[in-house]
Amino acid sequence: MIPQQSTAPDARAPLLLWLIMSVMLVGLPLAGIWLAGRQIRPYLEFPPLTRYVAQAPFSWWAFALFAAINLLAAGFIAGLLIQARRRGGGAPGVRGRLPWWGWTGVAILLGGWLLAWTRFDWFAPFQDNTFLLHWAGYIIVVNGVCTRRSGSSLMTEAPARFAGLILASALFWWFFEYLNRFVQNWYYVGVEDLGPLTYTASASLAFATVLPGILSTYRLLGTFALFQDGLKESRPLCVPCPRAVATLVLPAAGAGLALIGLFPDHLFALLWISPLLVITSLQTLAGHPTIFTPLRHGDWRPIVASALAALICGFFWELWNIGSMARWHYAIPFVERYAVFAMPVLGYGGYLPFGLICLAVGIPVMGREALLDMAFKAPARPPRPR
Repeated sequence: MIPQQSTAPDARAPLLLWLIMSVMLVGLPLAGIWLAGRQIRPYLEFPPLTRYVAQAPFSWWAFALFAAINLLAAGFIAGLLIQARRRGGGAPGVRGRLPWWGWTGVAILLGGWLLAWTRFDWFAPFQDNTFLLHWAGYIIVVNGVCTRRSGSSLMTEAPARFAGLILASALFWWFFEYLNRFVQNWYYVGVEDLGPLTYTASASLAFATVLPGILSTYRLLGTFALFQDGLKESRPLCVPCPRAVATLVLPAAGAGLALIGLFPDHLFALLWISPLLVITSLQTLAGHPTIFTPLRHGDWRPIVASALAALICGFFWELWNIGSMARWHYAIPFVERYAVFAMPVLGYGGYLPFGLICLAVGIPVMGREALLDMAFKAPARPPRPR
């Protein structure tokens, strides 16, 4: 008897796919530097304190170009939200009480904010780690409000997966710290005296809050009526021959990463775009769904919610950063002007694609059900008392 070939998907396939992605995303920038005959050692310096990239001066032409791009993106999102509002959303979230642990998050958030912006002598040994306090509080509060509105949240539905998201977040942002070595668009002050081990531990604790913060905010946005039915029935976006398109996009995005260190002034924006294109192109070529798959049916909820969630978190990142002792500064070519807190105003546009990357990375950790199916499901209304 001839054994029948199994049609079950190979469980190793997604792992292999992400391994290929990781090799490309990490290796291509270094490959570009090496092929250009330059030393790669400076890009591997740790802790990354040396500044060797001189950013181009301000340019009105570049400022106008990036401003136009940001306005187009903002206008497009605003148009989708206005149309969704006119269509009418789903059922509003269940109005319950904030759980007790949500109030604990409020205390941690406010206490962390106070300690970050003050300089108490007794707290001096821990002053470098205040970032963790208010962001841990923020994550707890957002999950508490989400639970109050919908009866569930990322943190309460799958605590083990959420713990995995925390670990993945630290690795995730270390990758962007690595990419920043090639463009040096931000750098840290107040950490110069930290040794490699202390720097790694302190930074990893802070980086561990990135994905939980953005994806918890994303999940909270899904509890609002606007993100339930209104954005689910927008105009479909169907790309003909998606694999053929991915075949063209993948080498272009890969080339952008390879050249980012050679032309940091002109290609710095690709730091927030190329990783997303590499991930989704490889998923498309492998026959896997991507974060853009719901667009075929006119469902814009994941895209809009993840972009706005990153922008919301970005506002608080920049706000809380400005008064902290250990903080970051920006050095962005061509557009370094009109800062909101420490961030040049046009830099906030980078949070929109960054939110999409967070969603693409978070789905394998939290699962598609938690971030796509359950995220926008209208909660059951409790029976009214007679």
